[in-house]
Amino acid sequence: MAQYQTLLYYCYSPIADAEKFAADHLEFCKSLNLVGRIIVADEGLNGTVSGSPESCQAYMDAIYADGRFNHTEFKIDDVTEPSFIKMHCRYKTEIVHSGLRDPKIIDPTQKTGIHLEPKDFMEMKDQDDVVVLDVRSNYEHNVGHFRNAVTLDIENFREFPEKVKELEKYKGKKILTYCTGGIKCEKASALLLAEGFEDVYQLHGGIIKYGKEAGGKDFDGKCYVFDNRVTVDVNSVNPVVVSKCKNCGKETPKMINCASPICNEHFTQCDECGEKLEGCCSTACQEDPLKRTYDGTGYYVKIPQPVNIEKISKRKHKNFPPKAQVEA
Repeated sequence: MAQYQTLLYYCYSPIADAEKFAADHLEFCKSLNLVGRIIVADEGLNGTVSGSPESCQAYMDAIYADGRFNHTEFKIDDVTEPSFIKMHCRYKTEIVHSGLRDPKIIDPTQKTGIHLEPKDFMEMKDQDDVVVLDVRSNYEHNVGHFRNAVTLDIENFREFPEKVKELEKYKGKKILTYCTGGIKCEKASALLLAEGFEDVYQLHGGIIKYGKEAGGKDFDGKCYVFDNRVTVDVNSVNPVVVSKCKNCGKETPKMINCASPICNEHFTQCDECGEKLEGCCSTACQEDPLKRTYDGTGYYVKIPQPVNIEKISKRKHKNFPPKAQVEA
């Protein structure tokens, strides 16, 4: 029986002295006995928090009472246990790391793609003149995506601007963007418009809202979320599994983080391989002396780890920057 709630939300709205706001907001969240992860930037808020229904309601009431955030939309999930262990609230340069920080070019408060409600998105997505575009990272769309969607080979959303040139062939079509909760689409759709795409739309509220209001129809697999649930079910109409175990190739919807904290790779792994490799992505990681205890969930509280020079070098060789730790 669900005794707690998890709130997913974001709001683009200027915050004066955002660093102080982040510190004060952390104490406020702790006073409500909430756990979660919130990013505060000059451009707004991006968060997932979890706690009792009473605490969550008090938090939403406070957000709405602040005139800067009264247009925030919360996606609410009932959960059997809190979706985090601790409460974090940090100041960063963006609420979702994109590298698009020039408000003269990209400003989600001024110009974005047309917001489509889930039912409207469902009706439009299969039309001949429509391209459905997933703006999330590889590990996210590998575990679940809309049927026939265009996916991009990116390790992190900050690589999205580099991929826009690959989408030139879709100019002249209607571009329907989507992501987990909508936050990435605000900047992705704005960038597409700035790059000359004319008919750009975005799924309002993202995959999570689509699951709640449209039954998740034609979303194949599961939706990656940035808390200890790791993935959540979306499709209650025609669900299928699309991901395979990295180690044996068996179909599995289960996504975990490698038990080696130095690796920490997001990947799909069946329970059998999870037990055999103790939650690691490889036998090499299984030999890591800092390996974390695998409890079957593959979710771990993040702690600082030594820099893995070899892994960074490999990423640079692939022209991939290191993965971001927080997105929504």
